[in-house]
Amino acid sequence: MIVDLPDCSTADISKRLVRLRDDVGAMALSRVLTLVVVADESRLAESIEVANLASHQHPCRIVVIASGNSRGATRLDAQIRVGGDAGASEVIVCRLYGGLTAHGRSVATPLLLADSPIVVWWPDWVPAKPGSDPIGEMAQRRITDVVASTSKPRSALKKLAAAYEDGDTDLAWARITLWRGLLAAALDQAPFEPVQRATVHGAPDSASADLLAAWLGQRLKCPVTRTPARNRAGIISVRLERRSGPIDLVRPLDGSVATLSQPGQPERTIALPHRSDAECLADELRRLDPDEVYAEALVGGLPDVRSAPRAPRS
Repeated sequence: MIVDLPDCSTADISKRLVRLRDDVGAMALSRVLTLVVVADESRLAESIEVANLASHQHPCRIVVIASGNSRGATRLDAQIRVGGDAGASEVIVCRLYGGLTAHGRSVATPLLLADSPIVVWWPDWVPAKPGSDPIGEMAQRRITDVVASTSKPRSALKKLAAAYEDGDTDLAWARITLWRGLLAAALDQAPFEPVQRATVHGAPDSASADLLAAWLGQRLKCPVTRTPARNRAGIISVRLERRSGPIDLVRPLDGSVATLSQPGQPERTIALPHRSDAECLADELRRLDPDEVYAEALVGGLPDVRSAPRAPRS
């Protein structure tokens, strides 16, 4: 069910929610948090769909703040989605116009679930300081996505590192969860030798490859080199060098499976698909405390990653 509320107030939205609750049932009793999505109008439908899919694992109220033309008349157009149009959540879409575009926090505040955690997600832009952003200040967790937000994700990561506050995270971090798990499992087998060097090979603009290299440097306390690949997306391979020989985790062109090679063991094929934005967002909604491992990689590990020059074109 979709209910449009043109030129309304937040009080009008709250009243209509109460009426819908009476008509549809107690739709908000099991909601565990409020997810505030600060989205651009050009990707609004896609962002709502991702949030809806993530809500199946974490039922929530989704409040979407989308700013329109700031020069026109001040107006709030709202839309309420419940039932099949809202996943396992209730969605409130607020389109702000005129002077209201500068007051997203004032619009979002009356619509938050009482006594429940708040998570903010910026799907298509990165605030200079997420923790100091007016809407970000309200939240226990603040989620950015440098890959979708900028053409220079590595520079964006460095800015996030300089402005990091407890509760910050980025979807580029969630995208390497499977890589981290497989590499940790490989090192948890004999021989238990220290890693002397590590190399992460991936697309030049892969923020996930940068974070994976930073995480390896922090965890293994060894030099890590980040090598760029041409005409490929994401992470391609990781090599961990030990005295007995290297561990190689390589994802081929199809991007759905990888091969793991270790000295003295047969080569193994392992599922390693690219993770969807909905999966990554659901992962980040799973925890509301600060992610210390992400902080260590972003703030402590990223500056120590060495970048190898690009291979010359043949």
